[in-house]
Amino acid sequence: MAEAAPGGRPLPARRLWTALEAPRAAFEAQTLVPAWPLLRLAPRGDGHGVLVLPGFMASDRSTRVLRSFLRERGYFAHGWRLGRNLGPEAGLAARLRARLLELSLRHSGRVSLVGWSLGGVFARELAKRLPERVRQVITLASPFGGPSAEPPPVPSTAIYTRSDGIVAWQTCREPESERTENLEIVGSHCGLGFHPLALYAIADRLARPLGDWKPFDRSGWRGALYR
Repeated sequence: MAEAAPGGRPLPARRLWTALEAPRAAFEAQTLVPAWPLLRLAPRGDGHGVLVLPGFMASDRSTRVLRSFLRERGYFAHGWRLGRNLGPEAGLAARLRARLLELSLRHSGRVSLVGWSLGGVFARELAKRLPERVRQVITLASPFGGPSAEPPPVPSTAIYTRSDGIVAWQTCREPESERTENLEIVGSHCGLGFHPLALYAIADRLARPLGDWKPFDRSGWRGALYR
């Protein structure tokens, strides 16, 4: 039964999702073990570089599982190496730019950006500033709606959940266009970075050949799990 607010009024679903964020994220982490054999069937990539940006108040430790999975899929996945994400600090844009240029030179080509929550907001802005160095952008529950809503000039995929207990899911969707898409899964905000469905979708998106980006295929079994 749904929790009720004082006076007998139903508690808004958002507050309920927020209260359950931690246990939901813990459950999603536990599903990785039984899901791992299926995740190993996810498409393998061409070995290009991937820069993964953590969410607000998180560090590279939070993206360790995601980066390990991407390395297993054949990518050179890197953390941002900028410590804890404390928001748009002075000098952060320059440090992100330098990190992207470093990885682009190291891997002799465009780098894909994967950002979780606020990290995705930063990833989109970085791609706007250096589109010639970015292959594509993938965001996980990133609230870029509002002033940052304009998508970068590279293929962009937004993975989000309507049961997000931290940010409004409506702000996590890309404007529809020929190079943007939105993938909805059932999950928590804090668990998307190690959610099996999110990991599979990320691997699928990264595996698209450079210059031949196409929307996620929702046919067959995928249609039952991704909206």
